[in-house]
Amino acid sequence: MEFKDMHSFYAVVEEGNISHAAKRLDIAQPALSKQMKKLEESLGVQLFERGSRRIRLTEAGRILYTRVEQILGMVDGTVNEITAIGSGVMGSLMIGTVTTSGATLLPGLIKEFHKRYPKVTFQLWEGEGARILELLDNRIIEIGITRTHVDPKIYESITLTNEPLVMVMQKNLCCCGKRVDRVSLLELKDQPLIIPLRWKTIFLAQCSTLGFVPNIVCVSDGILQNILWTKMGIGMALVPKSTEELLTEDNLVYKAIVDPVISTQTVVAWLKNRTLSHSGQHFLTLFKEMFH
Repeated sequence: MEFKDMHSFYAVVEEGNISHAAKRLDIAQPALSKQMKKLEESLGVQLFERGSRRIRLTEAGRILYTRVEQILGMVDGTVNEITAIGSGVMGSLMIGTVTTSGATLLPGLIKEFHKRYPKVTFQLWEGEGARILELLDNRIIEIGITRTHVDPKIYESITLTNEPLVMVMQKNLCCCGKRVDRVSLLELKDQPLIIPLRWKTIFLAQCSTLGFVPNIVCVSDGILQNILWTKMGIGMALVPKSTEELLTEDNLVYKAIVDPVISTQTVVAWLKNRTLSHSGQHFLTLFKEMFH
């Protein structure tokens, strides 16, 4: 039984007679009558009761009508779903993010995106920058949010404005100068420091320029973990300024680093040789509206 047979049979039943169904299908009445007769022969059953001006179905015809209605409905639903996915108003969007950028940027962004495209769902991966780029390279995610430099030959990207790095420390151990909101790099000379790997090279270079080697007790890219270690008194942690929004503790203070200022950037990246889904394109458009 071919799809065109189901479509024609359904039209005949819905219209109630061959003549109206033929007009609806834009075919000749004799051709439609012949098609229905051939359908009955191929199935080996009588579908219509003969001798009535209006189409009446046999028991076999009623069963076929029920099944055809279900099949055509499923086909129409599938087509609509695929079309919706293709237009970016349905589907699932895969995103990877480093902890701090994801925690500060994504909540408001996803809230607004969900308002515009409520049928799009998200799958989120979290990790350090190199891991996010690995997920992009393996096409597990479509869009990556990282603080890692990306190769412009491999990735398209959007870079946000510079964000200062700050030093978070315990208030009772706050012996780095008298200024409440800032600390010079030289004042950190003898302090135990927790430094993320991604900023270790630049941090060491700046310290070397000032003539000292910092006392780094831990190198770790786990920003929230580093803050918890600071809370426990293990050391002072280098973090992005936006981290203040994530974890505020009465016994912690965040001080901007000055002389010199050290900064970082958030980068949104996707593969150059990959065509983004429409959901991904909508996401980037909204990102530019809100942050760029």
